[in-house]
Amino acid sequence: MKFRVKMTLWMLAALSLLFGTGGSLLIHASFRDALEREKDAAFAAYRMAWSALQIVNGLDPYLDAEVISQTMEQLCGQNRSAWSALRLDTETGALYESDTVLAPLLQGGGMPEPGACLIRMEELRSGAPYLVLSGAVETNGETLCLQTAHNISAVYELRQTHQRNYLRVFLVLDGLCALLSYTISRVLTAPLERLSRASRLIASGQFSARVPIRSRDEIGAVSADFNAMAARMEDTVVELRQAVERQERFVGSFAHEMKTPMTSLIGYAELLRSGTLTTAEQAEAAGYLYSEGRRLERLSRKLLELLVIREQPLQLAEVCPEELAEELTDRLRPLLARRDITVSCACESGSCRLEPDLTWSLLLNLADNAQKAMARGGQLQLRQEMLPDGCRFQVTDTGRGIPDEALAHLTEAFYRVDKARSRKQGGFGLGLALCQEIAALHHGSIRFENRTDGTRGTRVTVELRGGRS
Repeated sequence: MKFRVKMTLWMLAALSLLFGTGGSLLIHASFRDALEREKDAAFAAYRMAWSALQIVNGLDPYLDAEVISQTMEQLCGQNRSAWSALRLDTETGALYESDTVLAPLLQGGGMPEPGACLIRMEELRSGAPYLVLSGAVETNGETLCLQTAHNISAVYELRQTHQRNYLRVFLVLDGLCALLSYTISRVLTAPLERLSRASRLIASGQFSARVPIRSRDEIGAVSADFNAMAARMEDTVVELRQAVERQERFVGSFAHEMKTPMTSLIGYAELLRSGTLTTAEQAEAAGYLYSEGRRLERLSRKLLELLVIREQPLQLAEVCPEELAEELTDRLRPLLARRDITVSCACESGSCRLEPDLTWSLLLNLADNAQKAMARGGQLQLRQEMLPDGCRFQVTDTGRGIPDEALAHLTEAFYRVDKARSRKQGGFGLGLALCQEIAALHHGSIRFENRTDGTRGTRVTVELRGGRS
């Protein structure tokens, strides 16, 4: 059962209980008040007849029964609307009876005590209700029983009329309440339906589905939170897809990197086994086997470093980044001088928490990539700055630069900007991926950009945030 139907039924139940109870109490109170008024009117009429008998008795206490009967008849004739029937009884029988049809109502009540007035309810066979008042009157030395009957059918008919009218009003109100409740519940549940539709769309793979926000209430807040969750989920799905694609590219690149040298190794090994090669050809084949074997060794070592670094716990220590940068500069300067590449270093003093071996590997890989980007002649600049929670390294070269479309892929494993040049220089596209992992372990980042100072080249900025001592 839908929520709007439940809400409508609950509203109808509440309305029925409220109006049913209230209407019943109101009609009952109105009926009770009308009945009390009828009782007061009946008692006033009875007192009039009783007073008339007292007056007559006071004028002549020794009146005979015939005179009293005539007096009652005159009284009834003058006050026809005061009561429906009047009866005057003696101990031996009826002295006067105004209406024989209603006689059964005035029989069997017994003789009341003098001065008392008894009120009782009686009904005819037709079901008409009557109020019967009984009292004793002493006259001519005898006790007479005075009874009056009053038709109160109008009171019961008025109650029935009120009940019918209230039922009509109640049914109209019920219909209006049902319509209003259903409309309100439909309006209130419309945002929930939109949430449900968006959820189904997302479940079917349409992660861009969103819920329109049309209010600032709690439902609007839920819709906003849902949209934020959907956006985060979409980003996560995109990231997972990109991760899968990177993994597929990694596997494909690794297979390719292994296939080419292995094919060559097997080919040259077959030639050597054939025994048909000259001494010079054997030497050439052996040299190629050696170089390709070393190349596979370097590839294995790089892959091992990349895999191990993700698993091993990071052990930070107090390190002076200035010393690492200067030591690297001192080692590179004589090696790169053979290619007319100058190396400079600008550092700030201070210390922070780093993993020294990983930091050294990171700087070495960045410097190696920088020198490979310069054919012959150039400048390699290493700059180190202290941060509030770590340090920053910048490696700048005057090489050929990096295409803009390649900047976002540099840290992907086996990705190479110039594949032919990289293979010739012995590169595998793993060094920068290793740098990315090292920076991530230090809660840092790595950023690549082409120089914008009018000089060709690339600037790599690495921030390591292991903590400042």
